[in-house]
Amino acid sequence: MKFAFSLLFFGAFAFAQSPSNYLNDRNEGHLCGPFQIEAIEKNSLYASWFQKNYTAIEAPSNIPKWVEKLDDTTVEIYMGTWCGDSKKWVPRFLKLWDAYGLDRSKLQFTALYDTDEKYKQGPNGEEKGKKIHRVPTFIFKRDGTEFARIVESPRNDLKTDLQQIALGVSSEPNYRGASYLIDVLENMTPEEIYKDVNHYFSECYDLVCKSRELNTLGFVFLRAGEIEKAFLTFNFNRHYFKNEAYVHASMAEAFQINNDKEKAINNYKKALELDPENKKIKEKIAVLEKEIQK
Repeated sequence: MKFAFSLLFFGAFAFAQSPSNYLNDRNEGHLCGPFQIEAIEKNSLYASWFQKNYTAIEAPSNIPKWVEKLDDTTVEIYMGTWCGDSKKWVPRFLKLWDAYGLDRSKLQFTALYDTDEKYKQGPNGEEKGKKIHRVPTFIFKRDGTEFARIVESPRNDLKTDLQQIALGVSSEPNYRGASYLIDVLENMTPEEIYKDVNHYFSECYDLVCKSRELNTLGFVFLRAGEIEKAFLTFNFNRHYFKNEAYVHASMAEAFQINNDKEKAINNYKKALELDPENKKIKEKIAVLEKEIQK
């Protein structure tokens, strides 16, 4: 694992808070932690995708009356400079914010890691307590209290979502199943949930759309060291989508990290039954079996 942290100034621009940077597993440089938007807008590493998406959305010909309802709104934006959805939606959001004449100083940007060890985390835990499981996430606040959010992408289109938020009738964000499980786990332990597991399993099932939804959430918990929450999330997911190999491989990885090698092997073998040609899974089984024999 490579982490190269440094405080850099971009070109001739100096900011009150210089952005931090790191190298990920692919040796790519990315931002991490709080930053000013100019760190992306003016830097050659990011400017091409920023400008492409900033200009991709058409500015409104006039400023609607409802925009004034956002004057007292701050927006916390959690993103990854490595993330395709962040590259697409953050510049487009900023284009509308600018076009509506809203104050950029009301926007607070935080970049998160994409590494295994600190997946979707900030260098100082900036994301903790914010229920971040997808990026970008836009959290709208008034007087310090959240009243709406956009998760990963607009529920309708960006202009409609902003209008709904301004008028106090925002659509429910994407990934309702993951959001439900986060809320439940915030108030109950996994052990408590298992006492009435059929209820919570069914409630979550009705909200989950695709297997990636809970799989991503499981890894967010796992990388944050919340192993029991990760186990519960992966367990729900492997029952919802039992014919998808990678959900069993994810459960296996959690067992492996928890040093339960036999259960890890069993889950990897289940994944291999569904994806017999998967070389990575075969390699992981071989390594674990060799470790057990020592």
